[in-house]
Amino acid sequence: MKTPIENRDLTKQAPHSPRRRFGGFVILARTVDKCRASMKGTLGEYHYDCPLDNQLFSFKGINGDQFKQQVASAQNYEDVAAWLQKTGTPKSPAEIKAWSDEREALQLKDIPTFQDPEHRKGVMESCRKLGLDFESTSLFKWLETDDEQSFKPQSVS
Repeated sequence: MKTPIENRDLTKQAPHSPRRRFGGFVILARTVDKCRASMKGTLGEYHYDCPLDNQLFSFKGINGDQFKQQVASAQNYEDVAAWLQKTGTPKSPAEIKAWSDEREALQLKDIPTFQDPEHRKGVMESCRKLGLDFESTSLFKWLETDDEQSFKPQSVS
């Protein structure tokens, strides 16, 4: 059974976790959610074609516009994954798994863009507010925790 694309309103709900895999690719479901939301004007605070999305695009040798064209007509996540597997730079299932596993294990402290002192300071402050340790937190854990906090039900007084 295939998984229909949900057309999430990212002003009210977070995109999929970056860990959610379709066709073996991490980031794919989240990128589809953000892409669809960008087309519908419901992207909220999220960004499509951002550095995270570009990790996927670079790995496959495609760009955000190509991805958007496919996502615009796709009915389910598996079809996007199948398109991605046959488009751009060929990758074996073992290469996709290794890349996805590496992305999932990536620590914030090891991300090149976070080496810039100003950028690093902002991410460290975000970690502090989320109750995370910058030195030991993975990129995916940081994103998931931020999503959870952003859409946490507010108690009514």
